[in-house]
Amino acid sequence: MRRLLVADDDAGMRAALEARFLRRGWEIDVAVNGKEALAKFRPGLHSLVITDVRMPGCDGFEVMRGVRATSAQAAKRTAVILLTAYGCVPDAVEAMRGGACDYLTKPVSFEKLELAVEQLLRGAECGQDAKDALGANARGPAGARENEALIGQSTVWQQAISRARQAAASDADVLIEAESGTGKELVARLIHRLSARQAGPFVAVNCAAFPETLLESELFGHARGAFTGAIATRPGKFEQASSGTLLLDEVGEMPLGLQPKLLRALQEREFDRLGSNQTVRVDIRVIATTNRPLTAAIAEGRFRADLYYRLNVIPIALPPLRERSGDVVPLAQHFAALYGPAGKPMRFSPELLARLEVDPWPGNVRELANFVRRAAALAGGEEIGLEAFADGSRSVAQDSRTPPLPEWKPGLSLEEMERQLFTMTLDATGGNRARAAELLGVSLRTVRNKVREFGLPPRANYRNPYAHE
Repeated sequence: MRRLLVADDDAGMRAALEARFLRRGWEIDVAVNGKEALAKFRPGLHSLVITDVRMPGCDGFEVMRGVRATSAQAAKRTAVILLTAYGCVPDAVEAMRGGACDYLTKPVSFEKLELAVEQLLRGAECGQDAKDALGANARGPAGARENEALIGQSTVWQQAISRARQAAASDADVLIEAESGTGKELVARLIHRLSARQAGPFVAVNCAAFPETLLESELFGHARGAFTGAIATRPGKFEQASSGTLLLDEVGEMPLGLQPKLLRALQEREFDRLGSNQTVRVDIRVIATTNRPLTAAIAEGRFRADLYYRLNVIPIALPPLRERSGDVVPLAQHFAALYGPAGKPMRFSPELLARLEVDPWPGNVRELANFVRRAAALAGGEEIGLEAFADGSRSVAQDSRTPPLPEWKPGLSLEEMERQLFTMTLDATGGNRARAAELLGVSLRTVRNKVREFGLPPRANYRNPYAHE
């Protein structure tokens, strides 16, 4: 029989946790504070401890350290999960560094809590340490990045995450539409992590990063001799993702000529490698993302309507950061803990916190993360103040809603006309070089060369055309 120790000074929470786990066959011991919890804890008897963080006398961190120390000599160290009503990123960092297996905020999502417990139990059955059983969620920058998808209590964000959790329970394909920088890939990874395919691979491919012939090979693989340089048969992303999840990032940028083959692969879950007539079958779940509405691309003749309907089984729309009231500061604190000096979480001045909340953040969470990382690197002490905004790094003309017209006049050089034309086209496409090449009637390589030649900014500095007023 599995035995759980619950420590919480809130009688209602103790009762809720006790009832929930009793129904799942656990034996339960409860404690009203940390001191009682440490007195009742028995290594080898309790396989899990769930404790509140803020309790009088002896808090959850002391309980965690006591449990870890007491069970250190046992055959399997007891797992600890911390709960708190005061979500604080520095506390979360301290919890993970101190050995907690997870750190959840109240009101507790019992589904998430039970998922964490199930992962711990599966890991224990495989001989893993309790903390290792949660994998990337419990350690390192990669896990911290994935947890960004769970940060935020705004209604619109919680609705989006709730939709993602519902999608994870099925095996249907998902289409995520949102501005760049909102966390589309993080949400896709969350869906994979909560799904029945979590033990399988998560494979991502950026559809805007390859010309048509290379993208076909990247997705479906190629046979030996399919083209010059194909010296061996190579599996594509579809095969690599078999039994797991395939992420088609920026699927709206997929060349029109390749879309029928993708449609067949999605409908039949089978395809032919480039240069081969042998059919390959795969078992995958597909998640597609786009930073602009695909309905507009359909109207322009750049995207097939039947492919859109095939991808759009479960649609998820992620709100931009400017619409997530109250989420900016928790996210900023998360990044400060992530990028600040080890063991010395950065603090924000009250003036800076006020400024962070009113800023529109056109680059969304990605822009906020880069801002905090830069501010933490340049800060003279442990507090970041308004001087973080004073370096001019955010002065890119992102607030202009209409791209400027080219200033052509007699005597203007062809080189300057070309520079203005490329600048205007990249502005109109949000920095998307593949789309700019299509509009200008040149190759993607030409666009890249002109970007270097004219010193044009990277894509991250352009306003996203998906953004709405």
